[in-house]
Amino acid sequence: MKQQLNEIKQAAVAALGNVSSKAELESFRIEFLGKKGRLTEILRGMGKLSAEERPVIGQMANDIRSFIESEIEALSSRLDMQLLEKKIAEEKIDVTMPGKRQPIGKKHPLTKVLDELKDIFIGMGFEIAEGPEVELDYYNFEALNIPKGHPARDTQDTFYINENVLLRTQTSPVQIRVMERQKPPIKIIAPGRVYRSDAVDATHSPLFHQIEGLVVDKGITMSDLKGTLDAFCKKLYGDKTKTRFRPHHFPFTEPSCELDISCPACNGKGCRVCKNEGWIEILGAGMVHPRVLQICNIDPQIYSGFAFGIGLERTTMRRYEIDDIRLFYENDLRFLLQF
Repeated sequence: MKQQLNEIKQAAVAALGNVSSKAELESFRIEFLGKKGRLTEILRGMGKLSAEERPVIGQMANDIRSFIESEIEALSSRLDMQLLEKKIAEEKIDVTMPGKRQPIGKKHPLTKVLDELKDIFIGMGFEIAEGPEVELDYYNFEALNIPKGHPARDTQDTFYINENVLLRTQTSPVQIRVMERQKPPIKIIAPGRVYRSDAVDATHSPLFHQIEGLVVDKGITMSDLKGTLDAFCKKLYGDKTKTRFRPHHFPFTEPSCELDISCPACNGKGCRVCKNEGWIEILGAGMVHPRVLQICNIDPQIYSGFAFGIGLERTTMRRYEIDDIRLFYENDLRFLLQF
């Protein structure tokens, strides 16, 4: 058995000389020291030895095991160092080489104009409110005085998830949610994505953005609406901008109006941009319908309010003289880098 142990030691020394990776080292360890390894197989036969031979052979086997383990540990350390040196050599950086310029991103034109609109209204005392894009039919239509079967639903056809859940067609549901949980005074804007089942062309998209505003308090009149929107237009388009309010109809406001501004391209003289009319429509507005206030448990005999809705894409297109809404969503850098 002594001869066998010596042969195992010699074989281990020879095998270690051929190990060049951590995987090979692990295979070596299993071959010699594993549960079914060569040294273990020898030790299983110690029961056949005499009482005088056992301690001698046991001591010899332990010495060989300790020798092999120390050699494995030493070789493992050398292999780790070799891997580290190789990695350092392969991943070294030449600090004298010029760096690669990393392009700095810019805000999307829609985001730039939205931030500007937010700043204007925040400066006028408005707060920003948000709500879900996947909305209930009740908040998107019924609470806004648009019951089932109302003709106004035809112009706001959207994407239905089921009979009572849909993608919102406007951010007006945010106004309803705010009025339900907050007592007047209320002064908010609700920017966000909205959806309608529109075919894609130069002026329509199934996804677009709105910024809707709501003010509710005691004594709010049409004069407050006109003054607020006139100040907004002058801030956005310049102090020389003129405004014109025309009667209109919305189910959730009464009276309702549309707001035109004097064409910023020709100062109202008439040009291609305004189709020679001198005016450009920019938003719809009106006094909050008393029924909408009642639905939200706000007494219309005590409180009144006004609301308005601004199309972000339309505003941005006019700001930068863009004639195709699809450019906002195509992610073409040739277009985006202009801003």
